[in-house]
Amino acid sequence: MKSYRRIGFSLALLTVVVATVSTLYVRQGRTKTSASDPAANTVVAVTAVTRENLLKEIEAPAEFRPYTEVNVYAKVAGYVSRIDVDVGDQLMKGQLIALLEVPEIKDELDHALATYQRSEADYKDAHLSYSRLLAANSEHSNLIAQQDLDSAEAKDAAAAGALAAAKADVEKYRTLNDYARITAPFEGVITKRYADPGALIQAGTSSNTQAMPLVRISENRRLRLDFPVSVDYVARIRDDSPVTVRVDSLGGRTFNGRIARFTHRIDESTRTMMVEVEVANDSLELVPGMYATATLAIDEHSNVLAVPVEAVPSGARTVFVVDADQRLEERPIKLGLETATKYEVLAGLNEGDRVVVGNSGQLRAGQLVEAKFAEPPEKHQ
Repeated sequence: MKSYRRIGFSLALLTVVVATVSTLYVRQGRTKTSASDPAANTVVAVTAVTRENLLKEIEAPAEFRPYTEVNVYAKVAGYVSRIDVDVGDQLMKGQLIALLEVPEIKDELDHALATYQRSEADYKDAHLSYSRLLAANSEHSNLIAQQDLDSAEAKDAAAAGALAAAKADVEKYRTLNDYARITAPFEGVITKRYADPGALIQAGTSSNTQAMPLVRISENRRLRLDFPVSVDYVARIRDDSPVTVRVDSLGGRTFNGRIARFTHRIDESTRTMMVEVEVANDSLELVPGMYATATLAIDEHSNVLAVPVEAVPSGARTVFVVDADQRLEERPIKLGLETATKYEVLAGLNEGDRVVVGNSGQLRAGQLVEAKFAEPPEKHQ
């Protein structure tokens, strides 16, 4: 009996040893298989080559400024007797801003009017005398001496000249008197007031004087939006090109405009050219000095092959394509237009090709992979 028990125990022990060795052999075999083909379970993200309309846009910081802004000066010196506007007031063209007190001009105008009346009387007398002499001489030839006719004609002409000069003086002083009324040169808003009633204002008719303006007025119902464009894109700037304007201080609101003008000159210090857009501002919600972002379309290609920028490693001229057998194929490509998110593919790829996106540094041609779309498949159908 003891012999049979020993034999049974030996057989059981042998079975355990064989099972253990078999398990180790299988595990070693799996490990060797995995080590020999590490790419068998490699998952790569892919995207499909599609046909799209590509639009290249650039963004530039911009700033609003008034369409027109001037300091309003007086053309004659005088004391401010009345000023009817203040900062923030909306004015119509020709609306009264201030009145100046200039008594000297009033006196000069009165004197000019008196001179004009006297000159007018002298002219009537001289002209009547000359006309009578001419009439008498025409009825009776040689009745009036030629010297008398010439003298009467000269007096008539002199009186006419004096009358014209007196009239010009009257117009001059009337104009100067009108200059005592300061009016708005255009529709706008008062952005600064420099003077108060009683202030002495010098005539702002010469750049050599230290004349003080009365107010500053800005036209804000139409604004200028200036922004710089890099020298790389200057050749593509065209009048009337559409521009989208985003104003972050108004909650990201956008406005549409068009290029109205540009300087045709590169600033040597910044290597940029200034471009200007006119923006309607009837609601006055835009305020000069606000910052904005201008987006300008530079180039557009229609119905071209395109891939995401993530599919093309920086500086690379090749991409990995997953073929029908789920193996990687390295393809040389030629790129065209580059946008913020896409590349135009000029050669090397076909529509529908599955291109690897993301880091491809550990991949090699011929490697077996499992391709998964980086975007929902319906976008590639």
